[in-house]
Amino acid sequence: MYIAKKLRSQSVSAYLIYMYQVEDLVRAYGLDADRIAAEYLPRFGYSEQQMKEVREWYESLARMMKEEGKEQSGHLRVVQNTLDLLEDHHKELLADQDEHDYRAAYYKALPQIVALRQQGNNRDKAEMENCIDALYGATLLKMQGKELSAATQAALKPISELLSKIEVSG
Repeated sequence: MYIAKKLRSQSVSAYLIYMYQVEDLVRAYGLDADRIAAEYLPRFGYSEQQMKEVREWYESLARMMKEEGKEQSGHLRVVQNTLDLLEDHHKELLADQDEHDYRAAYYKALPQIVALRQQGNNRDKAEMENCIDALYGATLLKMQGKELSAATQAALKPISELLSKIEVSG
């Protein structure tokens, strides 16, 4: 909760990647806020008040995931809305003839975006969602202690640069 608030104000991309991780964490605990509070949250050394707030946050996320049918996969509406706003901003920047740096970054990343969109079920996703998905996938591999190949790192670099430009322009 505290990290999400901080990231949301600093970097939409980092916030989205974090929220993807939180959604997966809630699923890993079976959408059970009691388990999250007992097994996961104590490692952070929260005060009693902070623990109460964070537990309530996870409880509300679990409830929303159930209500929205996101128990197994997919993103909460609040996360999807943020992705949609990011995509809208991306399109605005591309349409702005004065955004030379952003457009250059986009065209540099475009081959990787096209490749991402051709994989699996990515065809119907918006470009920015594909970019966030790619970075989250890399994050998951790193968390699992797996190294990213040089080719993967090279492919992710222009995507990361594009997302950093949208942050600066936003």
